[in-house]
Amino acid sequence: MHITLESDYALRIVLCLVREKKRLDAKAISERTCVTLRFALKILRKLVAGGIVKSFKGTQGGYELAKKPEEISLKDVIETVEGTYCLSRCLQEDYECSRGKSGICCFQKAFDEISTLVQERLQHYNFEMLKDDI
Repeated sequence: MHITLESDYALRIVLCLVREKKRLDAKAISERTCVTLRFALKILRKLVAGGIVKSFKGTQGGYELAKKPEEISLKDVIETVEGTYCLSRCLQEDYECSRGKSGICCFQKAFDEISTLVQERLQHYNFEMLKDDI
């Protein structure tokens, strides 16, 4: 089990902005993170919409953090690009389980507990903590 490539790239992009401590254009972000420009732009749009990154237009345009590094958790970034983390689709509100008499999957309680633990750990780690690790 692993996070999606999009989440992995989003984490790299935010870390790049944390480490650079200045506004960068999309091309520079793409080059520094080894993410294609097209995919970087898609992710940056989501990060801007999620309030993690600010975008600026014009000749002095580019992207920079909208929050302090200590205010941005791994959970914030991952859930901005993917939605709420859950281990199994049976935890999603709109999922209708076809198993069991009650309509609830017999694994739902375990999956919910595991998902909560993962969410708590992802929330614990922020970019201030991670910025100097290589």
